Amino acid sequence: MSDEPGEVPELNVPVGMFEDIEDLKAQLAQLTNLVKTLTGGEGAEPGEASGDDEAAAGGEADEEAAEEDEWQYPPFILLLDPPEYDDELRALVEWVEGVLVPGYLAEPSADARWCHLWFEHSVAIARLHAVWLAWQELTDPASCGYTGPSVWHRDHLDPALRELRGSSGPFSGCVKGEHQIEHRLPSVVPSAWSHGTD
Repeated sequence: MSDEPGEVPELNVPVGMFEDIEDLKAQLAQLTNLVKTLTGGEGAEPGEASGDDEAAAGGEADEEAAEEDEWQYPPFILLLDPPEYDDELRALVEWVEGVLVPGYLAEPSADARWCHLWFEHSVAIARLHAVWLAWQELTDPASCGYTGPSVWHRDHLDPALRELRGSSGPFSGCVKGEHQIEHRLPSVVPSAWSHGTD
C-alpha cells in the first residue's frame, strides 16, 4: 500500500464476500418476484432472477396462494350483505345465547344492563361479533397456546361487556323490558334470523 497522494489504496477484500453479495442479490430478486406474484403485480424485469429462481418463486407463490384459499379470514359482520349477514348473525345468536348469556350474564339491573333483543342493536351486534371472532381464535390452543382464554377475557370480553352493559351503552333504555328504541315485536322466528332495514 502506498502513502503517496492520488494513488488508490489496494483493498484486500475476501472473494467470498462478493459471492455473498451476489447470493443476496439473487435472494432479493426472488423475494421481489414472490411479492409481485402475491400482490398481482408484474413479473420481475429481465435479468433480475434466473429462470430457476423464477420457477422456484412461482412454485412457492402457488403453494402460499393455495394455503390462502384454504384459510378464509372471517369477515366482520357489519361488512356483510344478505344472505351472508343472515348466516353470520344466526351463528352469532347461537353463540351469544348458548355460551355468553348462560356463562357470563346475570340478571340485568340498572348497573348491568342487558337486552334480550340485543340483536336489534347494531352496536351490540358489532361488539359481540368482535368478541366472538376473538373467542374462536383465542380458545384454540393450536393457535394461541394455553393463555388464550385469559387474553380473551382481559382484552375482549371484559371491555366489551363494560361498554355494552354500562349506563351509557346501547342497552341504557333496556332494563327489565322497558325499551327506549323501537324494537320490532318478536314473532315465532326471532327477527335476528332476517336482516332488514329498520
